[in-house]
Amino acid sequence: MLGAIGLDETQEAAYRALVAVGAAEVSDLAHRLALLVPDTERALRRLEQFGLAAQSPSRAGRWVAAPPAVALGALLTQQRHELEQAELAAAVLAEEYRAEASGTAVHDLVEVVTGASAVAHRFHQLQLGATSEVCALVTGKPIAVSGLENESEEQAATRGVTFRVVVEREVLSLPSGILELSAALSRDEQCRVVDRVPTKLVIADSALAMVPLTGRDAEPAALVVHASGLLESLTGLFEAVWRDAMPLRLGRDNRLEETSTAPDATDLEILSLLLAGLTDASVAKQLDLGLRTVQRRVKGLMELTGVSTRLQLGWHAYERGWVSRTPRA
Repeated sequence: MLGAIGLDETQEAAYRALVAVGAAEVSDLAHRLALLVPDTERALRRLEQFGLAAQSPSRAGRWVAAPPAVALGALLTQQRHELEQAELAAAVLAEEYRAEASGTAVHDLVEVVTGASAVAHRFHQLQLGATSEVCALVTGKPIAVSGLENESEEQAATRGVTFRVVVEREVLSLPSGILELSAALSRDEQCRVVDRVPTKLVIADSALAMVPLTGRDAEPAALVVHASGLLESLTGLFEAVWRDAMPLRLGRDNRLEETSTAPDATDLEILSLLLAGLTDASVAKQLDLGLRTVQRRVKGLMELTGVSTRLQLGWHAYERGWVSRTPRA
């Protein structure tokens, strides 16, 4: 937890142990931490540099912990000041960048990133740098980053960044597809499904976009597009796909009243996957249900809505808000 102020795990453990006992000999502290004495001494010297520990003036080899409220408070105040200075510097650099943008050459509006590691790093940067919204088109064949490896998406969502994601139907059939989408929906991300997306795409704050340059057999490469007519075209492409996609709903939504006359969470999962194009058998497999259970629940939904065909059921489900993240009033 103290890594933010520059302490590694050993140094933090040493400080915590020293705080717990108030003061200790190096050898005793080393024994408590299960460390060698030289390693413990190095950790204590580092704590001394931070003002978190000091050698006892009355007893050689004995170390005393500085009061956390005072010592850590001073460090945090200093770090806040440094962050404020960094923010000011970033604002100045951004202004200088905007001032030069009008004269930017065409080749400066795009950048080519090659190699799986570089592509993954730039992809994470794009999401972590977003402040308002990330839009994405997702296929079932990741190039450099899979859904389960996309920690930056969860971090951005935690900061309040909204996500609109369109996945192609193949994603629902992947072993981890439902798990990844359920996790995304639990973070209040908006997810929709289409038969196929035209290309992988991610757009951050309508200011940066990233699209792949290579096929599945070549070395991963991507194009990062800055503000330009090309970026506007990519944004328009996403919005067109988004409009035609089917809203996806998985898991429990507490905004729905659960009564005997309304579908429960499992009913809504089944309905959403069916409307996304999966067969009864595929839905049963994805949700770990029996085929007859799925068919029985679908029949129950048809009886609930008073329809005789699944096409009519889909229309009624949409009208009643069962297949959108925000039910209609």
